Amino acid sequence: MATTTRNLSRKMSRQHFKVCFCFKRMFRLHVAEPPEEIGVIFYEYSENGTMSMDDLCEFLVQYQGEKGGDATNKHAQSIFDSLKHLNIFQRRGLHVDAFFRYLLSDFNGPLAEVHHDMNFPLAHYFLYTGHNSYLTGNQFSSPSSVSPIIKALKKGVRVIELDLWPNSRYDDVQVHHGGTLTSSVKLKACLNAIKDYAFSTSPYPVIITFEDHITPPLQDKVAKMVNDIFGDMLFRPDSQHTKEFPSPEELKGRILISTKSPEFHEAQRIEDKDDRFRVNSKDDLDEEEEEDGFEYRNLISIRAGKPKGKFENWLINHDQARRLSLSEQELEDIAKTHGTDIVRFTQKNLLRIYPKGTRLDSSNYDPMVGWMHGAQMVAFNMQGGGHYLRYMQGMFRANGGCGYVKKPDILLNVDSNNEVFDPRASRPIQKILQVLVYMGEGWRSDFGPTHFDLYSPPDFRVEVRIHGVPADTDAKQTKTIEDNWVPVWNEEFRFPLRVPELALLYIKVIERDFSGKHDFGGQTCLPVSELREGIRAVRLRDRKGEPYKCVRLLIQFHFANNVA
Repeated sequence: MATTTRNLSRKMSRQHFKVCFCFKRMFRLHVAEPPEEIGVIFYEYSENGTMSMDDLCEFLVQYQGEKGGDATNKHAQSIFDSLKHLNIFQRRGLHVDAFFRYLLSDFNGPLAEVHHDMNFPLAHYFLYTGHNSYLTGNQFSSPSSVSPIIKALKKGVRVIELDLWPNSRYDDVQVHHGGTLTSSVKLKACLNAIKDYAFSTSPYPVIITFEDHITPPLQDKVAKMVNDIFGDMLFRPDSQHTKEFPSPEELKGRILISTKSPEFHEAQRIEDKDDRFRVNSKDDLDEEEEEDGFEYRNLISIRAGKPKGKFENWLINHDQARRLSLSEQELEDIAKTHGTDIVRFTQKNLLRIYPKGTRLDSSNYDPMVGWMHGAQMVAFNMQGGGHYLRYMQGMFRANGGCGYVKKPDILLNVDSNNEVFDPRASRPIQKILQVLVYMGEGWRSDFGPTHFDLYSPPDFRVEVRIHGVPADTDAKQTKTIEDNWVPVWNEEFRFPLRVPELALLYIKVIERDFSGKHDFGGQTCLPVSELREGIRAVRLRDRKGEPYKCVRLLIQFHFANNVA
């Protein structure tokens, strides 16, 4: 029996690859073992090769940066409990292999749970925002469905956009992308889907933005439909003239409607003599139109609209808090000369940025341009792909993935000279992020033995990138470890940061291919401001952002003050 076991072990510790049908290449399969540095740390915090509960608590506080007390004691107990079923666990405590398994487990992730103060007005938060949330694919010809709405809500998206159009008989409302070949889905189906899944992932409010192209009678029909479906879930403000939006905490479990008011639609139809925007009084509408729009008007808790005239008019702070929408191109153009005005506007009002109309393939743009100017609703095509979507997903992994991320104080403060944050100003280095990439594991389990290379084990390297304000953007990479499913890099990188509050850490694993067409080995994006210091297990994800079951990296994070 012992001989059989040894033979099986020997067989499992090697991998064979056929070459030209005649030859076999044989490679030793490396098992994930604690890097030497991890062993040194373990023996520093253990006694006679065993780490007791008290030893583990000491490690969590002194090395991992936990605060201590009951929370740390409970965390240590949960770690012990999670390892009891393994053969490597000992009653007296953890030995080095069990300690290593803990470090690579989900108990040791790099981010914290919900911890931001949720009692500030909505304008003080970034909101996870979708664009044309009903589309399943491109912006021109893809089907419309409730499926992408449900999927977005399950991922924590808090702002859903619906385009409202009359049907061919003008007696009902449907949702589709106007002027394109996209199919339609009934508004009622979309609203029911939102009701069923709005709070499946996060308890914080869902905002539905209507881009409506419907007549006053159909607006009344929408009002009745919304009231019937959402009932008490629907938030109705006490006043139509809100000076400050409520907080996410106040709005837990509520649905908010944001769109242009009937008066705004009518004002757009009426030409003012001096060609300047004015909000029409009730006298501008006849009694029938006013009555038609009453119920629809009462739905709106976040009023939207773009005043006529030059963009300077758009950014004026009125007594009433409101939402302004700009295309990505409009934002870039205005930001060149009026960046601080945008920041000041977003301290009280909501700013929504949406993709330019030429993105028919549902691609996305750089969200950092919006965030660094305080834009709360940076609307994305969630069905798209690419690295910008990964940055968006990374930002909203902050605060426990609840869909609301507190804006940093630098975007909300006004100094003694009445100045606000200037996104274009040069800034000194605030801190340095040190990233030590130890090792990785799990590819053989998640990908299969010949996924990367038919003739040998994979050759992995790690790319580490900072995406933030332009001065902070940087990229580095490890050396390539050849023919190894469990690569150990043990390389450290330093990233000086001027605005660490907005920085994102993007990590990507590449499998080198001598043909030049390298393979994708996983990625993740993490908000730098949320990183927990210490040695952490970083789970990698596929191109769409879904986590792999086994693939992860062991990385140490540390923040150092900038010493001139």
